[in-house]
Amino acid sequence: MEVKFSTQGFNEVVDITSAVQKAILESDTKDGVAHLFVIGSTAAITTIEYEPGAVADLKRALDQIAPMDAVYAHNEAWGDGNGYAHLRAALLKPDLCVPVRDGKLLLGTWQQIILIDFDNRPRQRTVFITMTEAIRR
Repeated sequence: MEVKFSTQGFNEVVDITSAVQKAILESDTKDGVAHLFVIGSTAAITTIEYEPGAVADLKRALDQIAPMDAVYAHNEAWGDGNGYAHLRAALLKPDLCVPVRDGKLLLGTWQQIILIDFDNRPRQRTVFITMTEAIRR
């Protein structure tokens, strides 16, 4: 199944937990693993406590690791100015696996699933969700 999100880019962080949980319920998966994958090389999926302080801290850390205004060979080659976005996405990764039990994501009390769009323009992002059922013996 797939879920679409309209994003603004520039490190927009979107809490996608409820959309993923809804997809799991629609799949009728009771126990297993949800694998999430965002299409594109300038976005990532991870988990965090989705609150303003933690989100700001994540953005600040990424600005230190891969500043938007640094010199990137990608920008030199393509002239699109989003070399930082490719680097950030590569560091955080485009996918995530989350266990499912009794039809619910097994996340910590303060843990949410987030999609981060690093690109330098608005995008339509697609997250594919693949469910794998647990094997019962």
